[in-house]
Amino acid sequence: YLSAIGALLYLANCTRPDITFSVNLLARYNSILTRKHWNGIKHIMRYLRGSTDMGLFYLRGTKSTLIGYVDAGYLSDPHKARSQIGYVFTFCDTAISWRSTKQTMTATSSNHSEIFAIHEASRECIWLRSMIQHIQESCRLSSIRNNPTVIYEDNATCITQLRGGYIKGDRTKYISPKFFYTHELQKKGDIDVQQIRSSDNLANLFTKALPGSTFKKFRHDIRMRQIKDLH
Repeated sequence: YLSAIGALLYLANCTRPDITFSVNLLARYNSILTRKHWNGIKHIMRYLRGSTDMGLFYLRGTKSTLIGYVDAGYLSDPHKARSQIGYVFTFCDTAISWRSTKQTMTATSSNHSEIFAIHEASRECIWLRSMIQHIQESCRLSSIRNNPTVIYEDNATCITQLRGGYIKGDRTKYISPKFFYTHELQKKGDIDVQQIRSSDNLANLFTKALPGSTFKKFRHDIRMRQIKDLH
């Protein structure tokens, strides 16, 4: 089981974002696994066997824009009162960075968990902007330096609170100031957090189990394709 999890985590972190949530979920039970969890491993293996030619593809003519999507699954682990963080960043409309992980702190509300998630996504965003900017300037291409990176979030209340800053009311006064790092980045013009409908938030792929049709839609939207579909 541990060997299988290790191999799947390598795939999930490098080339197969479509299995990231499932593998992360099963990895929680390394020490208390049951037959149900082993069946989950076999299910992922069968899925991979049927999609060995699937990968991330970059198409010609797409705009060189970095865009982020972030979401949180509130109390996805009810036994330990932990929520799930999920985010994905696309460049030229194709996923280049993604993450699905359980929060290390207990969120007291869905809004609280979303603020944690945006904090993690913001940190990743700054690193990606720095890397892309370095490559663009080294190749004498137009830089993203002066253009904020849009990060999409589906929780309107969370967006409003982040724009307002730290300790603006009873709902945020107990949240550690470090989680309002996003507020400072917005003031500097590095990022711009905007609202998106939950049904269009690609980060859902990394925070919850989805119906088959929705899963395939999001997989397609992060530009995962099978080779046969490109012809």
